Amino acid sequence: MEANARSTPHAGKRAQLGGTDRGTRFSSWTPLNHRAGNLQLFEERTNLVLHWFDLWTDRQRKHLLHSLFTRCTKSQLKYCKDLLMETVPVTEADFTSVLPRFLSLYVLSFLSPRDLCSAAQVSWHWRVLAEQDCLWAGRCISRGWFLPYTPVEKEYGAWKSHYVSCVSTLDWLTPREDAERYGTLNRQSTETIEEGEEEEEERRKERRIRQMIRDKLRKEKEHSMRTRKPWGSYTKPQGGGRDQTRRPNSGITSVSLPALSWPQRTLRSPSVCLSLDREQPLAATQSLQRVQTSNPHSERLSKASGALSSFTARPPLPQVTPPTLLLLISNRTPAYELVLSGVKDGVVVVLYDHRGTLPALLAQVERTLSGQRAQRLGLLAPGGTEEVHLLLGCSLSERTLLTPDHKGFWEKLGGWVAPTGEGGGIDIFCALAASASGIALMQTLSALTGLEVLAPMGFAAGSFQNILSEWSDGAVHTGLSEQQPASPARQFVCESVLQGWCRQAQWMEEALGELRDCRGPQLQSVSLQARGRALGHFLWEKISLEELCVSKDLSEALTEGLTALTTQGETRTLEFLARFLIRWSDEKEMEGEETRGGGKGENKGLEDFSFALHDSNKCVGLVLELPQMVFDWRGAAARELHHSECLYLGRLGSVLKVYQEPLTAALNSNRAILGYADIHIVLSPVTRVLELNRVFHADLQARLQQWGAEQCVGDVLVKLCSKLRVYTNYLNNYTTALITIDRCRETKPLFRAFLKRADRTLATHMLSLQELLLCPAWRIQEYVTLLQVLSSHTHINHPDHTHLCSALNTLLAFREFIQKLKRNSERDSVMEETQQMIQGCPSLSEGNRQLIITQDAALLRSSDEQIPESLRTYEQVSDVGLFLFNDVLLLTRRNVRHTPFALAHRSTHTFLASVALCSLAVRGLIHTRYVRHAFVLEGPSRSWVCATERGEERERFLSVLRSAMNSALTQHK
Repeated sequence: MEANARSTPHAGKRAQLGGTDRGTRFSSWTPLNHRAGNLQLFEERTNLVLHWFDLWTDRQRKHLLHSLFTRCTKSQLKYCKDLLMETVPVTEADFTSVLPRFLSLYVLSFLSPRDLCSAAQVSWHWRVLAEQDCLWAGRCISRGWFLPYTPVEKEYGAWKSHYVSCVSTLDWLTPREDAERYGTLNRQSTETIEEGEEEEEERRKERRIRQMIRDKLRKEKEHSMRTRKPWGSYTKPQGGGRDQTRRPNSGITSVSLPALSWPQRTLRSPSVCLSLDREQPLAATQSLQRVQTSNPHSERLSKASGALSSFTARPPLPQVTPPTLLLLISNRTPAYELVLSGVKDGVVVVLYDHRGTLPALLAQVERTLSGQRAQRLGLLAPGGTEEVHLLLGCSLSERTLLTPDHKGFWEKLGGWVAPTGEGGGIDIFCALAASASGIALMQTLSALTGLEVLAPMGFAAGSFQNILSEWSDGAVHTGLSEQQPASPARQFVCESVLQGWCRQAQWMEEALGELRDCRGPQLQSVSLQARGRALGHFLWEKISLEELCVSKDLSEALTEGLTALTTQGETRTLEFLARFLIRWSDEKEMEGEETRGGGKGENKGLEDFSFALHDSNKCVGLVLELPQMVFDWRGAAARELHHSECLYLGRLGSVLKVYQEPLTAALNSNRAILGYADIHIVLSPVTRVLELNRVFHADLQARLQQWGAEQCVGDVLVKLCSKLRVYTNYLNNYTTALITIDRCRETKPLFRAFLKRADRTLATHMLSLQELLLCPAWRIQEYVTLLQVLSSHTHINHPDHTHLCSALNTLLAFREFIQKLKRNSERDSVMEETQQMIQGCPSLSEGNRQLIITQDAALLRSSDEQIPESLRTYEQVSDVGLFLFNDVLLLTRRNVRHTPFALAHRSTHTFLASVALCSLAVRGLIHTRYVRHAFVLEGPSRSWVCATERGEERERFLSVLRSAMNSALTQHK
């Protein structure tokens, strides 16, 4: 029994280790397979632990909780957090950590500067928010404290530091010092009373002087109106000179007149300026000097008179300044930068994008004119003798003029031009007067607008040489005078620049095109900065405006005007300043300030002087009538045809003499530079064209030697047109010839050295081989122009009229064939360049696809789409490129890489997405403080928010995009 008794404890322990019948281990702590027993034991032990927890101290409870939390998983800790948030809710929280950043800044904007400084001491996060420039810049600017530099991108706190430094340097006065210096409400100091009396007396004197000036100006104006002769009553002076009669001077002129009359010229858009006569500055100076004796501010007027008289020391300006002229220039015009560099003073230039639409062009012209009326309208755009390529896919011709779009456009545009009785009219720089269709277009346009329409008559060979030749005017229909009138184009552009552009435009277009693509945005910003520097240099360096001692009101007005000019980025700076000063004086007058009389008087004097100058400019003497004689128009056109044919044969002959003969001689002497097959491909077609035109030249020369009123040249032209198959074979082989030249130049060093010696020499008329091979295509256009001139000046009953019309129709059809080849070549080259430019782009050569326009933009993304668009903020995701085709819109990711140590940069594109135009929707976003110039492109599966740099770019792109979408929908239906 003792053995059994001793073994009892061990048996009990084994029983505990072995478990009971319920399948437990270690007694009742961990039952394994009895769920009810497990739950019962868990409840019992939980109650026991809670009972112990109630008996423990606070320190012991915290130790237990810490031990439990360190053993919990993340999901269990999250459950504890949610339970604590529900049991102990948060009653106070940092709003800057809960609200969006822009709402936090909006709340802080209501605090005073002292409270903002206190808020900056709360934490680092509050300090960053309280020192943002958007909170302090407005407070500084409203007090006139401008930051002397522009903060960098990641710099903050600059405006707050500037505010603190400005406040700390203010001159503060104690109440006692303030009372001693300025007095109190009940007692004023003696010095203050004396100074106030002196200032009041000075103001009374100034008011009397201004009233005297106004009275004198009114009397002068009344006298001039009574003594001025009626319009048209001026008689022609003896000796053929100009009428020297001038109206009396209108008295006092404003001291700010020299600044307004400076003839400023810019590259992109010359401002309308006021040119002074030789005698008018002197008269104005004498008018200023006449009142110096009665004016106590004679020093101020004498300085203004000296500034005005300094302009008379310059070379004499033209005696008569033409009114405002408006010139529309398409950026499709070759080398249009040369034309802009020679634009005369008084000409307002509108350089428009040919890819735009008629409403966009009309809005651009309206914005440029600003309510003024132009004297004449000039249009410089590509075109021919029958139509003008005004915009891409929108040509002006007799057939399209009466369409609703063109009709509305020209009616509105013609309303902004002076009537014909006042010298108004439209000058089109295309040889429309050379063809019957062009003349019909001019007559229809004249009837539609009520204006005189002029155009070159085409008596010159070359693409732009017609601009320098005769223009259609009154002498065209009644017989031409011995001395031809000046070309209307010379009213817009200086003659030397115009001649250089007409002769060299085609050759310089390639280089200028590369310059526009590489440095276009930089040239625009540099031009704007140069205009601003020129204006500032003139006002402060040349005129010395700070030394003129102008009145405080005028100085303030000029300062505000220049500030507004810099902010708005106006190109017509002088007109903007003039309108701003007049508006500023009117506002001062409405406010009822005491000094309103001086500003009004000065502006009134300026207006009177401008009116007097305008009236005197209209007093132009009549020109002596020149004797009239009948001019042989047909003979002039035939001689021009013969002369241009001689030049054409000379260029074709240089191809054989300079290139074919040396290459053939080298081949025959076993020192070949090119093989026989290459020489045959490149030069043999030129030989056949030269043989054909030599026969034509001989026949034409024989007719001119026996020229008479009944002489005919139409049959000679018909004979030439019957053999145009030679030109057809040449043009079909032209592309192959260029490819052969490029291939041989790359692979054969001897041929490359030969071209280096032969190209652009006197023997080749300073042209290369590739340029000489282009001459036959140009010659067809010259044939068409000269034939249209001949047929338009040949009577319908003349025996030569039938042959001329037949030859003209054949050449017109052949010209259309050349233009079709050119369009196909350009389209293929553009599509190939675009395909190579975009990485990962699918094939673009599908169907009749054409590239319409490209646009650089920024791709934006909103953090929360639920916020209304007016309050929604956007962040830029990347730069994108938008390639608009006639059937699809292509989006690419654009990466800009700048060249080290240079201003140049280049862009690479990666394919992003493409959307068919028939399934695309577009809408513009309103301008807010968070986003500008943005629009939304909505496709079938997703949408993109894009923004351009400028508003003009967005309007132009959206206008072209909507037009392309309408066309795509029409074709799809």
